[in-house]
Amino acid sequence: QVQLVESGGGSVQAGGSLRLSCAASGHTYNRGYMGWFRQAPGKEREGVAALWPGGANPQYADSVKGRFTISQDRAKNTLYLEMNRLKSEDTAMYYCAVVAPEYGWDYFWRDQRYNYWGHGTQVTVSS
Repeated sequence: QVQLVESGGGSVQAGGSLRLSCAASGHTYNRGYMGWFRQAPGKEREGVAALWPGGANPQYADSVKGRFTISQDRAKNTLYLEMNRLKSEDTAMYYCAVVAPEYGWDYFWRDQRYNYWGHGTQVTVSS
């Protein structure tokens, strides 16, 4: 079983920065795809940033490239999302997620049905 606990959300003005953390436990986290998703009111959940198994090949949504950085501290079983130059359109609930590597990238990023999810942390960016 996997447990994911997000923290670090909050309210910030446009142009500011936040760092999200996801404390993880469970075998799947150590070997699976892992990443961050977000859902704004009235919109579908979307992938923001992710790492492939082993922590390689960082992937980003086009809307956050150059502003967000995903990283991992394997010793602490913690996933991070550094968010810079925040915009009002970044306002959303942010979720940490992992999935076993057998499901593959498409199931993790697009289908999402087999992902393990945290409870989320709210990010609000005011302009």
